[in-house]
Order: sequence, then C-alpha cells, then structure tokens
Amino acid sequence: METVFCPIDAHFADQISALLQPPPPPQVQEYFDQLITTRGCPGLIVKQNGAHGKGVYADVDFKEGDLVLKDQMLAGAQHSANKIDCLVCSFCFRFIGSIEVQIGRKLYLQDLGVAANNECDRQTFAHLPKDTCQINSSESEDDSYVKDPTSMEDCISSSSKYGTPLPKDIVESLMNGELVLPYSKQFPLPSVISCPGGCQEAFYCSQLCAEADWDLFHSLLCTGVRSKSLTKEALLKFFQHANETNDIFLLAAKVVTFTILKYRKLKASYSEDQGKCSTGNCDLSLLSEAWKPVSMGFKRRWWECIALPDDVNSCDEAAFRMQIKELAFTSLQLLKSAIFDKECEPLFSLEIYGHIIGMFELNNLDLVVASPVEDYFLYIDDLPQSEKKEAERITRPVLDALGDDYSVCCQGTAFFPLQSCMNHSCQPNARAFKREEDRDGQATLIALRLISKGEEVTISYIDEDLPYEERQAMLADYGFRCRCPKCLEEEP
Repeated sequence: METVFCPIDAHFADQISALLQPPPPPQVQEYFDQLITTRGCPGLIVKQNGAHGKGVYADVDFKEGDLVLKDQMLAGAQHSANKIDCLVCSFCFRFIGSIEVQIGRKLYLQDLGVAANNECDRQTFAHLPKDTCQINSSESEDDSYVKDPTSMEDCISSSSKYGTPLPKDIVESLMNGELVLPYSKQFPLPSVISCPGGCQEAFYCSQLCAEADWDLFHSLLCTGVRSKSLTKEALLKFFQHANETNDIFLLAAKVVTFTILKYRKLKASYSEDQGKCSTGNCDLSLLSEAWKPVSMGFKRRWWECIALPDDVNSCDEAAFRMQIKELAFTSLQLLKSAIFDKECEPLFSLEIYGHIIGMFELNNLDLVVASPVEDYFLYIDDLPQSEKKEAERITRPVLDALGDDYSVCCQGTAFFPLQSCMNHSCQPNARAFKREEDRDGQATLIALRLISKGEEVTISYIDEDLPYEERQAMLADYGFRCRCPKCLEEEP
C-alpha cells in the first residue's frame, strides 16, 4: 500500500511539532479566563485536571432553566446541502432577507434542481434586479400581497417530489419583493448585504458581519474580484472537492485562513513597532500567537480518530484510514494551490491539516438556527378563524409548494471554544437549547437542574437515553469509556 508523503511535513518538522505541542497550563488558564470575560459569562471557570484534560465549572449557583453559556464559534460553516433550504448570514448564521425571499429562493432552487454547492446563490440572484439584495420585510406594506387572492389557488400545477409547485412568475415575485405574504411583516429579517469581494456566494445580515468575515476568513476564500486568494479557479476546485466529498474541509480551510490573516496582522504590527520592513521569512513566535486559539482545542489526526463506518469491516480498517488520509491530502493540495502563503508554510503540512480536521471531528458541535418560516406558518395557523381563512387563501398554496420540509432550520458544524471544554456525562446537568431570542449561530446552554457553585458543568455528547452498551460503543469514537454515575450503576 502506498503511503502519502507531504514534503512540508519533513522540511518544517520542528515548527510543526512546536505548533502541535499542547500549550503550558498557565497559558491555557489565562486564555480561557480572558475568553470567559469577553464572552460575558462570569458564572463559569475553566479548570484543568489530569483525568479529562479540561472541564468547565460553575462559579455561581445556576437554577434549572438558567442560561449557563452563550459561546461564539471560532469557526463554523453551514452544511452545503442546507444552503438550498436556508439563506443565512455567512458570519453569524442569522436568517436574512424576508419570509418571502426565504420561501421564494427555496422553491426556485428546488424547481431548478440545483446541486448543493457554492453556485446556488449565484444562480438564485443572477436574474433578479440588483436591489433584491437589499430586501427588508419590515419595510413592506402590511397588505401589499397578491391583488387577486384567488389567483394563487387557481395556478396550482401538478405534484412534485417537494410539494405542489407554484408558477415560476409567482416564485420570482416572492424573491424580488413584488409579492408580499399576509402578516409577514410580523417576522422582519435583516436586509441581505452582499459580499464585499463581489462573489455572490456569501451574504450577510449587516455591514458589521460582512467586514468581520472578510477580515477573519473570507478575504482568502472569496471567489469575487476583490479576493486575496492566488487564483479563483484553484479555489473553486477546492470548494468542488469539499462539496463532493466532505464539507469538514471547508471548516479546516477557515481555520487555516484565520491563522494566516491573523499572522499577517501581527507581522505588520510588529514590523511597524520595530520600524523594520517585513523580511518575508516565517516568524514562528508570531505564527504561534496567531495559532493560539486553535492550539487550545483537543486534536488528533483525522484519519486516526474518525469513526469506522458500519459498512467497513474491521479487517479493512487500515485501508479505510489510508483512504481518508489520501482524501485529506488531496484537499490540502487544492487549498494550497488557492491560498498558499510562504511565511505560513507549516500550516500547509498534512500533519497540521489533519489535526485541524481532527479537532472538528472530535469537538464539533451542531450549528442550528431555527427557521422563521416555521414561526410564520404557525402564526397564520393561530389566527382567529376569519382572518386565518382569508390569509390561507394566499399561504396555503405556498405551504403546499414547500411540502413537508417547509421549516428546515439552518444546519452546520462549528467549533465553540468554551463548549468544547465541557466533559460528557450520561446524566448531564446542562444542554444546548435555543431560546426564542436566540436567532444566530452562537451555542446556547441552559441548566437542566440546579448546578451548585463548584460543580462541573457537563453535557451529553450522545443520546443519553440509549442502552448502556450502545452508549459506550458510541463514546468509544471519542476515545474514552464513560464512568459517570449512570454508567457505573448500569455497568454489567
């Protein structure tokens, strides 16, 4: 069996080893203390212990139902397939546009049969007026919906796999703001702000989010005219490969670009302070500082920690893991062709890339944002009978066209620095829960019961209601055997 060889791994072995070395405990403690302060959650403290590495502990008493944590992601990405169903801010993942745009866009893409990739929004908005990307449903008139309500009922055509399709002109009217649904102004969404690089693939809820994403990630991953990538063609090949294989590569790319862009800022600031011009050589101390947020996450090589699929026999495990390693190497080569930075060359080693992906594999948490479309149709359903009947003359054909999956939420994967420090228990005292006001991609955790000051805050990595043996088998993929009180009690 051939082995995968990456020359950068050999050439920068010492630098790579330094980057992957776990930070010293005092540095870890300082980092998380600062993070807790900036997150505005003074009721928590991160402690280090030998048994589980790190843990999060209550520094105050939490009552059942109390908010324990709101954690902003280090990096996150919407699943490629989910982009057809939901138009969200590419930085904070808040739904954007309007109820009409959300519905019209989804119906348009369904009818078009668009593959779930970065082209979906390019195709969606290509034929619409430029001002479509500045829609804000709160600016619409209350009753400016279809002039002839019966027209929506009369224009139903044959059934599709999604539902009963609407005519193309109705769908486009929803997208461009000409058709406003009844009561939709009760669910205003932020205007759609286009990518500052002009890629027509990333959209935002505000100029603030657009600028933040550009500065932290997107300037190197943009395929627009202002992109700082080496070539648009190479970047598109990387995206295509990720979308066809595993979109975890998109998350890894974000971490690489985050580190490169932070390094460049640190290098520019250092050179200015020293009154020197940049030499073009890698400064390992600055690269380590740029890498610091990533260094805090637990990491292993992806091809070593990925769970063996059920359809792969144990005797074929070595071959499977080699295929995964080759897949990562292919992705890395495509990314290198698109955004390579000589001063940050160690980041393009397979060892670093594999550990970044492994960090997401081991620590990844679901990125979920509830759909306002579901709230909208529930609102219509709860109207007084007379108003509901009138409104449903308009909304029923739309709902029928959407089909059973009318309320798909935004779904993705992200790395949350504080939540990733929380250890597992099959009897957790906290869980992820989005409240009514939680409308972006931040992780939100609430207390399931009283959590006393000094007690460790735990969550469940799996379905804790599964039988003992199934729980242990699933947790083995995380690299440990659970010894929580529930497991000790149920252990045969």
